[in-house]
Amino acid sequence: MDESKGPQGYHQTEGGSVKMPQPVCLIANESGSKLQVNQEALNILSSIKQPVVVVAIVGMYRTGKSYLMNRLAGKRTGFSLGSTIQSETKGIWMWCVPHPCRENHTLVLLDTEGLGDVEKGDQTNDTWIFALAVLLSSTLVYNSIGTINNEALMSLHYVTELTKHIKVKSSQEAESEASFEFIRYFPSFVWTVRDFTLDLELDGRAITSDEYLENSLKLKPSKSPVFKTFNGPRECIRKYFPLRKCFVFDQPATKRKLKKMEELSDADLEPDFIKQTKDFCSYILSHSKEKSLTGGITVNGSMLANLVVTYMDAICGGQMPCLENAVLALSQIENSAAVEKSHALYRQLLGEQVKLPTETQEELSSVHEGCLKEALQLFMARSFKDEDQLYQEDLMERIKEVYEEKCQENADLSRKHCITLLQQLWESLDQESYMRPGGYADYRVQVDSIIQQYRDTPGKGIQGDHALEAFLKEKSDLGRNILMADKSLTEKQQNLEAEKARAEMERFKAEVARQEQEAMAQKMENMERAHRENERQLLEKMEKENKAMMEENERVLTQRLEEQKALIKEGYEQKANEMEAQIKSLQQRVASSGSTCRRRRRRRGCVIS
Repeated sequence: MDESKGPQGYHQTEGGSVKMPQPVCLIANESGSKLQVNQEALNILSSIKQPVVVVAIVGMYRTGKSYLMNRLAGKRTGFSLGSTIQSETKGIWMWCVPHPCRENHTLVLLDTEGLGDVEKGDQTNDTWIFALAVLLSSTLVYNSIGTINNEALMSLHYVTELTKHIKVKSSQEAESEASFEFIRYFPSFVWTVRDFTLDLELDGRAITSDEYLENSLKLKPSKSPVFKTFNGPRECIRKYFPLRKCFVFDQPATKRKLKKMEELSDADLEPDFIKQTKDFCSYILSHSKEKSLTGGITVNGSMLANLVVTYMDAICGGQMPCLENAVLALSQIENSAAVEKSHALYRQLLGEQVKLPTETQEELSSVHEGCLKEALQLFMARSFKDEDQLYQEDLMERIKEVYEEKCQENADLSRKHCITLLQQLWESLDQESYMRPGGYADYRVQVDSIIQQYRDTPGKGIQGDHALEAFLKEKSDLGRNILMADKSLTEKQQNLEAEKARAEMERFKAEVARQEQEAMAQKMENMERAHRENERQLLEKMEKENKAMMEENERVLTQRLEEQKALIKEGYEQKANEMEAQIKSLQQRVASSGSTCRRRRRRRGCVIS
């Protein structure tokens, strides 16, 4: 596999992934300053054209987050572990590696600064770092120490503040109705409990770590402000992270050994901890999905880099990151790039696959059709949310211009070649030798021979008859002069020969006019076929997008129904009833999504079978 070396020793692979020997800072958090994006990390992300699986880890400082991320990278060292009470990781650090379980995918690991660092006076950046981890990841790991108790959940108060710092819709009117829409954008949630010393038992029976988590997320039935605070993080986790998983870990080794964690081999660690770590890594690597946007749009490294910039621009500008606006901004960037790439592909393929001049217009048209199809396929694969097909129309207009330029180039080359050929053939004709009695008949024999040689010569292209007509018209005065100089012919014979020459020129003109009409009809057919191909691929994309949206609506609906059932089972009838409006709205979306593509077909004037 070919590789090219980039900054900090990272390698770009032929498949579009990267190999980074060590993590780099993605978001810097310097004391007393705003968060800042590291351009080097953006450059690395932008070079990744593969889909990305993004795993971010958050949690209180000094809880061992970096160790788990190093193991996910298949390494023992990388993200800094540290051995003191000071937080090692500042901001968000990134490590991109080829995904060990998914071919042609890149695993992006994000290790975040520890929350609640006592050395920091201002905790504002903690909230933004947590929010960015949520927005950028497809799997969010929350790491804590000891047990899932009320203290641990209160430490997760950042969850309750998410909706205060992130909004779904750009309009305030729509925002009040969009709170349940967060789950379309948010990652799956994994809680890892470190140094767990309790037995997994409840009411005298053994339970799983997942059951332990769900039991910890049960609400307290009271309207007291105290219990409202108690329920806040639990409600938010249940509401915004319906896909949840829990892992518990024994203490890995003695306190003395933990100070040199990076130097320890598996043999130096507790066997149970090693197994728990392997189970965690196996689950994350096999179950974490690609980072995606609403509507099933898969994110690659370049798109992730643009998301980072979009969110950071909002944060640094003192605004709330808006998910709807972020997707819109990303679509504009990606659709513009899709137009450029597809246009370049069409131009490249057309240049490679056709040799000018072509013998017929159909030959060029056939190549054009194949190149157009491939260019549209690339555009459809890369573009998204091109609601009014403005970008697609731009691409089609650009392709049309390139094709017309190629047609003109084809005609010009053919004409030039034909004129050169005719001039070479005409050089054999001695004009002065025919200025004599009987010379006109000999001249006509020679001209007819030149015309026949010209017609028999291959490779003239589409301007063969056009060039011949123009050339003979140019030489018509010479023919008339030779005819008038032929004293062996009577005036009547001269008139007959002149009329015969005029009739021959008219036949040439008629043939050229017929070919021009056929060429125009061919171009019209090309335009119609291009339109049909454009519509065919567009409708396929619309149906695919509609299916993805319907599946997403069904997923969200299922999750909301499950949460409603859980609330009813726990005795929270009122909270369950409050979800009814959301559920009905989702049910309507699912019911109507089947007809969405049909309506869009009608709007475009397509025939529906």
